[in-house]
Formats: sequence, C-alpha cells, structure tokens
Amino acid sequence: MPEGVWRKCDSCGASLFYKEVQQRLNVCPQCDHHFYVSAWERVAQVLDDGTFEPMNEHLRPTDPLEFSDRRPYAERLIGEQKRTGLTDAVLTGTGMIRARRVAFAVTDSAFIMGSMGSVVGERLTRLIERATEQNLALIIISASGGGARMHEGILSLMQMAKVSAALSRYHSAGGLFISVLTNPTMGGVAASFASLGDLVFAEPKALIGFAGPRTIKATIGIELPEGFQTSEFLLEHGYIDRIVHRKTLKTEIATAIDYCGK
Repeated sequence: MPEGVWRKCDSCGASLFYKEVQQRLNVCPQCDHHFYVSAWERVAQVLDDGTFEPMNEHLRPTDPLEFSDRRPYAERLIGEQKRTGLTDAVLTGTGMIRARRVAFAVTDSAFIMGSMGSVVGERLTRLIERATEQNLALIIISASGGGARMHEGILSLMQMAKVSAALSRYHSAGGLFISVLTNPTMGGVAASFASLGDLVFAEPKALIGFAGPRTIKATIGIELPEGFQTSEFLLEHGYIDRIVHRKTLKTEIATAIDYCGK
C-alpha cells in the first residue's frame, strides 16, 4: 500500500484509514484512542480560524551550561527546531474560542519531550502576565513528558516557581485558568502549572503524573493500583475536574468561560 494511506492504532491495533483519523481530530474511530497532535494542530483544533496571534517567538533557547550528553545541547536544539518546525517546546499567544478572546498556550512533546526550559518558562510567564493585564481567560494545553529540561539544570527548575508565581498573581486578580492535560503530562510540568488550573480538564486515557511507576514503586516499596496515572483514575480521586473528548474540547472551554463570567 502507498505510504501514508493507513495507520495502526496504538491502543486497539486496528488498521485505520489515515484520512478518516485526521477528520476525527486524530482520534481512533474504533476505540477512541487519542493520538498525538502537534502544537500547531492544537491551535487549529481549539482556536477560531485565523485568530491566533503568536507572542514572544523571538525568545530562543541558548546553551548556558554548554551541556553535552550523547550530543551537545546546542546541536540538539538546532536538530529539534528543524525536525518540528518549532523554536521551543511551547507556543503562546492570544486568539478566539467561539468568539471569546483568550490567552492561549500549548506545549508539544515532540520537542525534547515538551520539557520546560528557560524559554518555555519565560514565554508562559509573559503570557500569564498579558492575561492578567488584559483580564483574559487563560488556557494552557499541556503535552509534556519531560518535566524540567535537564540540559539547563537549575535554570530550568526555576521555571516551575516562576510560572507558578505568575499564576498566583493572575488568580489574585480574578483570572480564570483552564488547564487541559493530554498524553503525556508528566514531571515538573504536572508538578507546577498544569495542576494549578481553576478547572482541570483531561483527554481520555492520558498519562498524567510526576515520576514513572517503576520509580515510584522503587521509592515507596509498595504495589501501586493499576492505571493510577490515567485520567480516569485521577478523575475518580478528585485530581481533575472532567475528562473531555477532543471533539468537544473547544465547546467545553467556551462553556466554562461563559459559566465563570469571563
């Protein structure tokens, strides 16, 4: 078969017609598995057409520690930028959701697992400050499996506190923050801004947590409940507010903004 005509579902194993999956916003028509989508695809799915105005794209990551593992960090950044078309792991800006103007951000796990480096933290902080100044609802869609970016050391870890402090000021000013957790939302992202929403939505069967199951089990030495880092388990235990299918996410966000008077 020609390449790009069929794809296999990661969950149920069904062979799927690629165009049908795309028409369903990259959701499996057999089992409703939510496939990965890029940051730009998220923008197209959630915001009204042509309304997204990117912010702070001029901020670019550097290599302050001259870090090197299997390859130098500076080279890795260039490679990731060429491969993904992104300048870093987050897009930020303003746009409209069903004619409601919002501050909007989305992280992308394709760029070094969506890890939170200095530029990611700075872009998010500036977006939150814009939302505070202009009294905008704030929407952040998280798809970060890497937490803090080890290549930037303590400079990366500082972003957790910086973004959280900006959210505290935004909350004190009466802002509405809707956090949307997708597969995966892990590490320092889950431990900071992704968990601080006034409303926390999640896609079905998303992997959400801090450390991986093997690390947790080795640390505390007990058997863990099956599926304890899934959206469904976390909804049952009060960690998130609602599981939202991708096809209804835009409407759910708009409804929540109206309900909260924003």
